[in-house]
Amino acid sequence: MRWTAASALLAVANAASAQTPPPQNVLQLSASGTVVAQQDLLSMTLSTTRDGPDPAAIQSQLKTALDAALAEARKSTQSGQLDVRTGNFNLAPRYTRDGKISGWAGYAELVLEGRDLPRIAQVAGRITTLTVGNVGFALSREQRAKVEVEAQTLAINAFKQKADELAKGFGFAGYTLREVSVNANSDEPVRPRMMAAQAKSLASDAAVPIEAGKTNVVVNVSGSVQLK
Repeated sequence: MRWTAASALLAVANAASAQTPPPQNVLQLSASGTVVAQQDLLSMTLSTTRDGPDPAAIQSQLKTALDAALAEARKSTQSGQLDVRTGNFNLAPRYTRDGKISGWAGYAELVLEGRDLPRIAQVAGRITTLTVGNVGFALSREQRAKVEVEAQTLAINAFKQKADELAKGFGFAGYTLREVSVNANSDEPVRPRMMAAQAKSLASDAAVPIEAGKTNVVVNVSGSVQLK
């Protein structure tokens, strides 16, 4: 009989598969660790709108408002504590029902972001050419990394404890680890938007009222162990 290389390899693989018994006394399990962390990163979006018949005039008005806001914000920037960047800047036509252009509308954004929450709130209060449109909180990269280590330690210890308890519950002396996976996630709550009307009611030099919340950082550990 003549075999090709492919068929020979297949025959060897089938033979090996037939000789290898399926694993026995293998237990699948999972555990998790949760740490409640204080949000330390603030992102605040300030914006303005303009509309009218002349797109060039609207663009100039938006640029003037944005330049003034940038000049004020840059006085207090510090890397990681208060970073400033521009957001959306667009100009779009308005149409009548018959498809003709009836005017133009423009929109511009400035984003303040960082870990120094009081500083950001004070800067936002001093900017008079834009209004606060959105406020969001999260965990900074440094804070997230620190908290994930804590949650991971809790998850691993819980996994080991559960594996040991189950092994003894099934009448085994212990276990060995076969495979494991570790995944981290966080439950970031959605922060309500601050409406433009609320922002306009603030004194021009008053800090925007803000309050950071907390979030759950969860690490899940799952895998299988060999009971012995």
